[in-house]
Amino acid sequence: MTEKPRLPERSRIVQQHLTDAGLDARVRELPDSTRTAAEAADALGCEIGAIASSLLFLADGAPLLVMTSGRHRVDTMVLASEIGATTIAMASAKDVRAITGQAIGGVAPIGHPEPVRTVVDHVLAEYDTIWAAAGTPHTVVPLSYQQLTALTGGASVSVATD
Repeated sequence: MTEKPRLPERSRIVQQHLTDAGLDARVRELPDSTRTAAEAADALGCEIGAIASSLLFLADGAPLLVMTSGRHRVDTMVLASEIGATTIAMASAKDVRAITGQAIGGVAPIGHPEPVRTVVDHVLAEYDTIWAAAGTPHTVVPLSYQQLTALTGGASVSVATD
């Protein structure tokens, strides 16, 4: 019997957070990249809207993780209004790695060195199963909207106008 390969270290951290939260959700490693919402949807055979893209912004200079539906581009004006921020700017790749411990394209909603304020696109509630990155561009985890908001403590917000 061959031993199943271990998950990458960053994905093992995410899996431990899921386990510690009492969830039976399992991180899955895929052969194809899930770096973009379109790639993830293709690899998983689901609607692009069911992909929970993780985007790190700086809201008034403080980190803000936005879990958005793959069918949306975040409108920073809408987001700023929703959270009461004056300025919203995309975080640099260097900032993403420093704040989350993960690389762009693989940022999970959990498993960061320190908790990151998170908001969740309300549109994700339309899907029974949503897929979030799990620490690398090749790992994902299925969650419900309720699980995602509970795990992150994320407030439900509008991130774009439909």
